[in-house]
Amino acid sequence: MGEFELITRYFQRPPQRAELAIGDDCALLRVDAGQRLAVSSDMLVEGRHFLSTVAPDRLGHKALAVNLSDLAACGAEPLACTLALALPRADEAFVAPFARGLFALADAHGIELVGGDTTAGPLTLCVTVMGQVPIAQALLRSGARAGDELWVSGRLGDARLALEVFRGSCTLGADDFEAVRRAMECPEPRVALGLALRGLASSAIDVSDGLLGDLGHVLQASRVGARIELAALPRSPVLAAQAPALQHECLLRGGDDYELLFTAPAARHADVQGAAAAAGVAATAIGHIVAAPGLVLVDEQGREQPALARGFDHFA
Repeated sequence: MGEFELITRYFQRPPQRAELAIGDDCALLRVDAGQRLAVSSDMLVEGRHFLSTVAPDRLGHKALAVNLSDLAACGAEPLACTLALALPRADEAFVAPFARGLFALADAHGIELVGGDTTAGPLTLCVTVMGQVPIAQALLRSGARAGDELWVSGRLGDARLALEVFRGSCTLGADDFEAVRRAMECPEPRVALGLALRGLASSAIDVSDGLLGDLGHVLQASRVGARIELAALPRSPVLAAQAPALQHECLLRGGDDYELLFTAPAARHADVQGAAAAAGVAATAIGHIVAAPGLVLVDEQGREQPALARGFDHFA
């Protein structure tokens, strides 16, 4: 199966919102009046970002999900995406379910595939997403202010726990392992929550590299510090049953959560809860922003300790 046959058979669809999509040198997109274009790209490389054991439909889902998560963190409405795909071989047993997984998530969020590229090589995926957000309403990393509450959506740490099982450093029963493995391989982008937080959140970021690391980006951009209550961090019953040290590692430095971490004025607490409920997503207040730079963790016994996020001297 050649490149163009592969594209036509598995990835080409009639344009929906795009004026011109797959089949020409460029796609042509319309952005509504009063909107700005939001663009983000993420690359996934086998062995680095995903394991060879992942099912192709889950990989198609995740390839798009991690990019939709960036649009969610910006408060942007998804419009279109492109896919650059390197394949060791044109294997229909891989490509067909991969495309099904990608399009199932795309259809759920109203985003259409409008172009891309394919080539031979080690399995590598690069998706670029485009969305739109009203002028001056984009959620940024730089808006956190002292006194704001710090929130996170969903639960943290399950993806890292699944990775630890794959590494052989811990064991889980079959049902528990499938639950955390699904969190790692099929993250749900919080697009509806991101849209609901427009005009409400003062800053936002998606948790892709671990809570401490991604919070560090917000604190640096906003020139503030934070306090986190470890007992408040939302976790699954599976993770809560693990040893405290493993829980903390998964919750704070795990990565691959793809939840939204955001701040909002304390006076808007009830509004945040309402926005999360309307989006069908749990949101938990886990701490607050302070004026002094740095990050303090308050453990389950109320003891304070400075935190060091690997690679971020901001916390030193």
